[in-house]
Amino acid sequence: MTKAEKITFVINTLNELYPEIPVPLDHKDPYTLLIAVLLSAQCTDVRVNQITPLLFAKADNPYDMVKMSIEEIKEIIRPCGLSPMKSKGIHGLSEILIEKYNGEVPQSFEALESFPAVGHKTASVVMSQAFGVPAFPVDTHIHRLMYRWNLTNGKNVQQTEKDAKRIFPEDLWNDLHLQIIWYGREYSPARGWDLEKDIITNTIGRKSVLEEYYKKNAS
Repeated sequence: MTKAEKITFVINTLNELYPEIPVPLDHKDPYTLLIAVLLSAQCTDVRVNQITPLLFAKADNPYDMVKMSIEEIKEIIRPCGLSPMKSKGIHGLSEILIEKYNGEVPQSFEALESFPAVGHKTASVVMSQAFGVPAFPVDTHIHRLMYRWNLTNGKNVQQTEKDAKRIFPEDLWNDLHLQIIWYGREYSPARGWDLEKDIITNTIGRKSVLEEYYKKNAS
């Protein structure tokens, strides 16, 4: 299979499996998405979706959020981990939104990445899912799968993002990054991986990854 055929195979398989693509984090607007994505750092989406209703019941906009103390925010989001940093970030970015952006989330990578506790991946998720701007946020699932599929060398997430953007058509980025996340969770997880169910890796997987899998499961 040529590289182009592999790419087409990946795209077609993901489209068949996920014609409708659910967004993993529950939100109602760009602000609540931004907060949910910030909370998802080193925390599962399931846990975030359990915590955000509690937080948003008290404050689902920057004006209400700044009325809460950092300590109050921290108490609510504690189960998501990294709560000292995340609570300061949520309070701080809410203040900036009010002061500089009339309480509206800006549609700019540069502006988003200037906020406390907001990195490139968080900004990319907000730009793609809230505003429809082409972006390819790379999480652990995408990083793992792009390596398993031999589409990147897996050195770091920055390289994986560059390779994904180079390989896949820009108009598909926003759908593909979500489709790959769902595929990684359902068919190609880090633990409890069953290669028989993982049709993409089974078909185009990196030789060393497949060999290691068979060696591990030979017994």
